[in-house]
Amino acid sequence: MTNKQNPAPFDKMMIIRTTILLLAWINQFLVMKGYKALPITNEDITFIITLLISIWAWWKNNDVRYKARRNTQYLKDRGLK
Repeated sequence: MTNKQNPAPFDKMMIIRTTILLLAWINQFLVMKGYKALPITNEDITFIITLLISIWAWWKNNDVRYKARRNTQYLKDRGLK
C-alpha cells in the first residue's frame, strides 16, 4: 500500500553514499583481479578507501526500504528528525 501524497523520497546523501560505496567495491574487485580501474597503483590504498567508505555508508542509517523512508519522512514532517 503506497501513499501518493507522501511518497517518502530517497535522501540525496544516501544516494551519494551508496554510489561511492558501489564504486569503491567495484574498484576493489577490479584491483583484486589485476585491473587498474582508478589511477591508484597501491592495493593497500584502495583497500583503505573501500574500508572507510564502507564504514561511512554503514554508519549513516540508510533508509533503503520504502517503510524506513516513509517513517523517516513522517518524523521529518513533524520536526522530530
